[in-house]
Order: sequence, then structure tokens, then C-alpha cells
Amino acid sequence: MTSGLKFLVVFLFPMLIWSQNSERNLSSEQWSFKKSNDSSWLPAKVPGTVHTDLFANRLIPDPFFGANEKQLQWIENEDWQYQTNFTIAKDELSNQNCELQFDGLDTFAEVFLNGTKILSANNMFRTWKVDVKKLLKVGQNKLEITFASAVKKGKAEAKKLSYTLPGDEKIFTRKAQYHFGWDWGPRFVTAGIYKKVALRFWNNATIINVKTNQDLTNKDLAKVTFTIELNSTNAMLCQLKVNDKFKDISLKKGKNNLSLTYEIRNPKLWWPNGLGEANLYPFEISLTQEKQVIDNKKLNIGLRTIELVQEKDKIGKSFYFNVNGKLVFMKGANYIPPDSFLPRATDSVYKSIVKNAVDANMNMLRVWGGGVYAEDAFYNECDKNGILVWQDFMFACAMYPGDEAFLENVKQEVIDNVNRLQNHPSIALWCGNNENDEGWHNWGWQKQFNYSANDSTKIWNDYKKLFHKLISQTLDSLLPKNESRYWPSSPSIGWGRQESLLSGDSHYWGVWWGNEPFEMYQKKVGRFMSEYGFQGMPDVKTFQAFAKSDELNFDSEAVKNHQKHPTGYKTINDYMARDYRVPSSFEDYVYVSQLLQAEGMKIAIEAHRAAKPNCMGTLFWQLNDCWPVTSWSSVDYYGRWKAFQYQAKRSFENLLISVKESHDAYDFMICNDDLKSYYGILEATLLDFNGKLIWNESDSKAITANSCFSYNEIPKSELPEFNLKQTVFLVKFKTDEKIASSLFYFAKPKDLQLTKPNIQIIKIDELTYEISSDVLAKNVYLSSEQETFFSDNYFDILPNQKVILKLSKPVESINSKSLFDTFK
Repeated sequence: MTSGLKFLVVFLFPMLIWSQNSERNLSSEQWSFKKSNDSSWLPAKVPGTVHTDLFANRLIPDPFFGANEKQLQWIENEDWQYQTNFTIAKDELSNQNCELQFDGLDTFAEVFLNGTKILSANNMFRTWKVDVKKLLKVGQNKLEITFASAVKKGKAEAKKLSYTLPGDEKIFTRKAQYHFGWDWGPRFVTAGIYKKVALRFWNNATIINVKTNQDLTNKDLAKVTFTIELNSTNAMLCQLKVNDKFKDISLKKGKNNLSLTYEIRNPKLWWPNGLGEANLYPFEISLTQEKQVIDNKKLNIGLRTIELVQEKDKIGKSFYFNVNGKLVFMKGANYIPPDSFLPRATDSVYKSIVKNAVDANMNMLRVWGGGVYAEDAFYNECDKNGILVWQDFMFACAMYPGDEAFLENVKQEVIDNVNRLQNHPSIALWCGNNENDEGWHNWGWQKQFNYSANDSTKIWNDYKKLFHKLISQTLDSLLPKNESRYWPSSPSIGWGRQESLLSGDSHYWGVWWGNEPFEMYQKKVGRFMSEYGFQGMPDVKTFQAFAKSDELNFDSEAVKNHQKHPTGYKTINDYMARDYRVPSSFEDYVYVSQLLQAEGMKIAIEAHRAAKPNCMGTLFWQLNDCWPVTSWSSVDYYGRWKAFQYQAKRSFENLLISVKESHDAYDFMICNDDLKSYYGILEATLLDFNGKLIWNESDSKAITANSCFSYNEIPKSELPEFNLKQTVFLVKFKTDEKIASSLFYFAKPKDLQLTKPNIQIIKIDELTYEISSDVLAKNVYLSSEQETFFSDNYFDILPNQKVILKLSKPVESINSKSLFDTFK
């Protein structure tokens, strides 16, 4: 009896002291770095990059300022070393298992612990874990990492092929492709520990991964099945718990897969922004023994169904998303990485980006394939706010190798990222790449690189092996069937071909790249418009952040360097001359360029929405920037809204009025994305710019739920004669709940006969202002010396109309300008 008791005590004691798993963040240790062939070490920050560390040590100028980018290209050709010393306590080393985990190494890294090589990494998108239990020691330990030049590595790999692949050396590196430069971003080929480094201590068992599968067939009882993958050091009995539900389990030594189904009565669904609440259910998955938690994971689950519907119809083939049984028109933008130096983007940056999407009435963002898989904070915010995510895998505008080592590397990348992201209710679609298929078929690569028939066959077969087989099959192995929505390439067909408008998704670049007029947007409408756009210059304050005051002109190197499209400024000017009077001052030019962008994109968005249900999505290029630059973004690097972002907010309203002009009539389209119908008064009014009433008509209308129809057509012959250059059409639809309105002008902005407005700005309280004008004030732009956010801007004020605005922060004074001011 006594000996048995002793055995029981010995058996249980280690279980009790080894029950809680823990993590030690090594990012907070003191790190240093140097160029590989240098002798002296300098302070470094982890997470970080070599560029930001060099800048912090004042060894290079600000990479974003002026044309400094050009003199910093030497950095990409060097190898770099990082190191730190950290202390391990005796109780830490007494844990059964010690893993060193790198969430992100950029990119080709050799890792040494206490002089022993433990890892060769070659993919910045992967998570790297190494068992270091036997290499750690009590007291001082040394961690060293050498980063080889990604440029040199890529070029060396390229030489191994007998042909040249489109995309240069970057395609041989599983690294953010935009780091090598893009037509909106600089070339900064970074290196470094760009995500967290941690030691993970665990005992008995550790949860590796949690997958969920929803059954919503019974609307009164949702079932969520949790599949838990874990690793156990020994065979053992324990308890699996999901919130308040648990079951006893028997673990075997090594990998285990467990499942538990949780039921939710009267479930509340997760809805996209604008259609309902993005309801989330919090879950905690715990592994316990003797009432002690061995390991646990927390996640939020949104109950929803998403289906990508592609059915043959009279046009071609549909392409739309069905969410919770409802057809949802997708409104949003393409998202790129928020910085050239990723560690500088904090969680608050990702929250701000998603808030900009929410505030502009968006319900979808596309994570573009030339960047990186976004941080957890981004997807968490999308979950909370009902922003669906079209998730590209990280391939863009190129063709990629097809050797076994490359494919296996990509497979592990897919596994790591899908396992990380799969439980987010915001994930709507997985997409293989950006424009690779289109590039191969439409960009003349075969002729450019003089491929033989065998070379072309090999390259295309490698493409299919990667994007039609490997990624697709890996997704199917990781996800439940109802969550494995995969689209091999965006777009499915190039914009120069008529078929691109009949099925699949479309990238339409006839406007901008093809120099076609904005009006062509009304004719070139596809089934789902996943890319299109036009550039607008950022705020003058943004120019002032990277250029000196005497450099604010188009001849300065600073301004030239912060435009990455080869004909960018010329294209803006050509389009501006078509529709606006081209200003002579730089500040006015910036302002008008934003109006030009906003007006062009208004035409596109409203054409897409008016084509509902044949067209069921509009995602413009692009929401944000990775540095201060003239680009297609609607919000600049510093978070300042351009005129386009304010216009997008109006054009993405669930209830939208759009006026379409034909040869002999004006057609009033009303798009209603709400899931309920409205009954109200539709009123059309002709006003001159002084506020004089020329013509008016109103009628009662019932607006169908989730639809877009023409609700009134006014023949031109029914209207009295009026001056097209001095008159505006005001169309309103008023219900007890909502008011939607639209202004339609009969002439281009440059031809409007505007008079000087007397704009009155009255302060109501610290954050509220009333704006009015005696005559039409076109495109009123408000600004202040202090940084603040205006709830609306770049808006038109009708004579004697009062506009109420909110500010995000109090300011001393507000300045105003209108389009008339640029006509001087």
C-alpha cells in the first residue's frame, strides 16, 4: 500500500508541474546586426528589416524622402547578419519540449543556436519551428541568423533554367513580389526578422491546429464541429473542452486528431457590412488534466454560408457570391501591403485600413497576390466589421518555376497560411494568382522571350501543375468542402477580349492603360469587376512629407520618383485636359487630379451597380498605398482620404440613384442592395446654378429589395429649354427611413459656367460645422492646418443648402476652396 502510494505521487507530480504551456518572446531581447563582411555590430529592432535598422542607426537617409530610393539599391546585394544573447532559466529548461518558432524570416536565412545550425529558411510566408530542447542550456544562449541576398539567390536560380521566365529574379524567391518594385511602389528588397521570434515550452500535449466546420441546414440549431490536431509526448487520459462542453479522451503518443460538435440554438448569422450584424461567437478550446489547463486556443466564429455561383445564362456564365442564401453585390477595393517595410505597420494601421473600408460602405477587400498574406489584426477587423476577403495566394504578373523543391515549398506555404486563416468568417474566396494567366495569353511573353514550342509547353504545364493542381488539391485537403472555394487566376480572361465581359471576373484597364475615355466604363461591364482604376495625386501635405517646398513641381526628382508608372503624370494630364481646365499651380493641380479620379471612378462604379444582377461585384484598384506616392489609391499612405474615397462612400451606399443619359432621354436608375423593399417619393428637379427652379416632377415609387431597375425615364422633349452649362439635375428618393439623392450635370466640368460662391462655414460645436453657399459651389474642399478628418469632403453645395459635417478632432479654423477657384 505504501509503495503504491509513492508510485502514485511520483506519477502525478510531473503532470502537475508540467501542465501549463508557455511562450517566451525573443523579439524583445537586445538584437544587433551588421553587413556580413563588416566587423562591428549595431543595435537592431526585431521585428524589423535591414533598411529600417540602417535608417535607425543613421547609416542611410530616409528611404521614402526625395529620390533617396535610388542610392539605396546597394542594400539588396549584401548579406546581413543578426544576433542576440538570451538567458534560459533552469525551470524553463525543465519543460519537456522547447521549440523555437519564427513567424516570419525574410527570406533566405541560415539560423544557428549556440553555434549549431538548426534551420535553412527560404520562404518569408512560412512559419518555421525547430525543436531546440537539446541545444538550449541554462544561462547564456546565442542565436545567430544570416540573411543571404534574395536578389543574388534569385538570379542564381534563374541561370539554372535554359529559358527566361517572365518576372525576373523575384519569381524564384518566395518573397513579397512588390519588394522588387511595382508601378505604385519603390524597389526595396528587404531582409530581416520581420515577424515575432519566440520560444515555446510545452509539456504533455500541445494544440497544433483547430479547424471548424459549420452545419447550418437547420436554421434553429447550428452545429459547429471542431477538429483539433495536437501532439502528445505520451499516451494519456485528459479532457477536451469547447466552452462549456467537454468529453474525456485518450491520447496516443505523437499526433492526435480529435473532434467535438458544439450546438448553438437560435443562431445569429454573420452578415457582410450593410446587410446586418457581423455576429461572432467566442470559443475557447482547452485540453485539461486534473482540472489544470495543458493548452488552449481562442477563436471567434461567424456563422454564415458562402457560395460562389457560376451558372450558364443568356449572357455567358454568372460569377457572384451567395451569402446566407442571399445574392450579395460586392462593393470594395483591392488591398496592398500598407508599408514597404512591413514591421512598421502596427495593428492600428490594419484597423484603420479596415475602418476606411467600412466607412466607405464596402463589404469586400481583395488581398492582392503581389504582396503578403496580411497580419491577423487585418482579418480580425474584417471579421468584426463584416468585410469579406478575396484572398490571393502570393503570385503576381509572372510565370513561376515548376520543380519539385519549389512546389513543395509552396505547398507548405499554403498549409501554413490556410491553417492560420481558415476559421475567419471573412474569407470568401481563395485565388491562385494575380494576372498570371492573362499575362501568358495576352502580354506577348512567348514572342518577347522567344520561346520554343517545347519551352512554352513546359512553362504552361508548370503553371497548371502549380495553380490548377497543387494549390487546389492542398486546399481540398485542408478545408471542408463548403469552404474550399478556389479560383485559379484573377482575371479569368484578359480585358482586351470580349469574352472577359461574359463570364468569370474582369480586370478592365481600357481606361488608363488603353487611354479610353471614362464613358467606356458604361459599355465595358463584366460579371464581376475585380480590378479597374485611375490615378489621383495625394494631398499636398503628403507631398510635403517627402519633398522640400521648392520641389513641389513636376520637374523635381522627388515628385518624379514618387510616380512609378512610366507615363503616369502624362496620362493624368491627358485625361484632365479632356474634362477639366488644367490648373497652372501645383496645389490646384493636385486638387483637380483628385476630382478627375473621383469622377472617373464614379462613372465606373455606378455602371457596374446599374448592371446588377448581370454584374455582381466591383472592386476598384486600389484602397491603400505602401509609401507616399501618386497612385490609384483612394486613401494615401498617411491615411488621408482622396476625393475618390469620399465619392466611393457615396457610390457604395446601399440605396443609390444614378442618372443615365441616352440620345433622347434621361433614365433614373435606383439600386437597392438592402434586403428589404422601400416605398417613397421619387422627385426630379432642374435647378440653375443660382437656385432658380426650372422644372420639377415627383411620383410615388416602390423600390424592390436587392435589385437595380430603371424607375423613371424623362424624355428630353418633355423638358423646357435650359442652359446645359448652368443647370443641374437633382434627383431624390425619400422614404420614412432613408433619403437618397444624386446630382447630374449636362456638361463637362471645364465647360460649366460657374460663378464665385460665397461659402459660409458656421461652427455649431467643437466637432460640428454647417456649410452653405449662395450659389452652386462645385467640389468644395475643406482643409485645416491641424490634422483632422471631415465626415464629407469634395462635395457640391446647392444654393442655400445646408450641409452638416463632423470632424474627428477640433481645429482652430477651416479653409475652403471650390472648382471655381481653379478657373481663374
